[in-house]
Amino acid sequence: MALSPQQLSKSGGLNELKQRLLFVLIAIVVFRLGSFIPVPGVDPKALQDFLNSDTIFSLFNVFSGGAMERASVLALGIMPYISASIIMQILSYVDPRLKEIKKEGESGRRKINQYTRYLTVALATVQAFGMATQLPSMIPGLVENPNFSFYFVAIATLVTGTMFLMWLGEQITERGIGNGISIIILVGIVAGFPQAIKQVFSQAYDGQRDVLGILVFAVFALAVIYFIVWFETAQRRITINYAKRQQGNKVFAAQSSFLPMKLNMAGVIPAIFASSIVLFPGTLLSWFGNAGEVSWLSTLAQNLQPGNPVYMLLYATGIIFFAFFYTALTQNPRDTADNLKKSGAFIPGIRPGQQTASYLDKVTTRLTFWGALYMTAVCLLPEFLKLKTSTA
Repeated sequence: MALSPQQLSKSGGLNELKQRLLFVLIAIVVFRLGSFIPVPGVDPKALQDFLNSDTIFSLFNVFSGGAMERASVLALGIMPYISASIIMQILSYVDPRLKEIKKEGESGRRKINQYTRYLTVALATVQAFGMATQLPSMIPGLVENPNFSFYFVAIATLVTGTMFLMWLGEQITERGIGNGISIIILVGIVAGFPQAIKQVFSQAYDGQRDVLGILVFAVFALAVIYFIVWFETAQRRITINYAKRQQGNKVFAAQSSFLPMKLNMAGVIPAIFASSIVLFPGTLLSWFGNAGEVSWLSTLAQNLQPGNPVYMLLYATGIIFFAFFYTALTQNPRDTADNLKKSGAFIPGIRPGQQTASYLDKVTTRLTFWGALYMTAVCLLPEFLKLKTSTA
């Protein structure tokens, strides 16, 4: 868990912070070194050519920091753990037994984390099995000797790689600066930046790209980053008043506070769900062989490729749907209204109880709508940029 400034001062101040930062740097180096260790018996060059096609595997490759295109033991990346965490989070809102466990505090959190680890192993095993058994038939020359020994070793190493990353993320959270899984995802994504920047400068030097266009794009990218940071930190603050009350011999004066509500309540989960679902049919078509042999399969596979209007429409629809779906699961205006009423708080001009719940529900719906549009715009922006650069 990340330390506050007060905790840092108690535990040694800057020395403690330096030790934690050093641990994070060492963990990042270990992660990057692991992404270059190949699975025995796999030809990375053949796999890299396959990943140039946009399937769900290309999404895994981004989150793994290019480990998949190198056929690394960390090829699955942290995605199985992310999927397991999202599934467990949703189940904790709909399953009565998990609801009760969640109410147990710290011990309940440990139990849910343990269930998440078990589910991670299951998902990683399924994904590793599919990758080890299907990719050799999809990519000629990928595996030198596809026998039982190869399948067993490949599945075992891929699952172990995912569990290692999960453990590494937990260590960064506990012994580093917190948010270990997020740091691993960030490192995986930015790992390809140096090569991309080098390629852009090389193209500019050769005259393939306009220098002014590159500068305009850089300014535009910074503006987009600024907008994302602003939107993610933006809040709708609802004024909350506490009436004057007396407890025993003590009299508490009336107070005023606020209820913060994020504009993007659902976060990035709708985008992850939508992209996985939209890309999965194209991946299945690849598993069943050459789609080009059947005309309608070939057309379907082409329409589900990123950059295609059908893909972008389904992607946008999925993001909006999951934004409302996930927010409905995680946000309960009725519970919030009841808690406010029990604590003697009320919203000015709104009666406690049902009217407060209805008001909070309307505010949540409006915020979810704008949050869904924001997430859709951010996720589709790269697709429009691809179309712009490909037609330029």
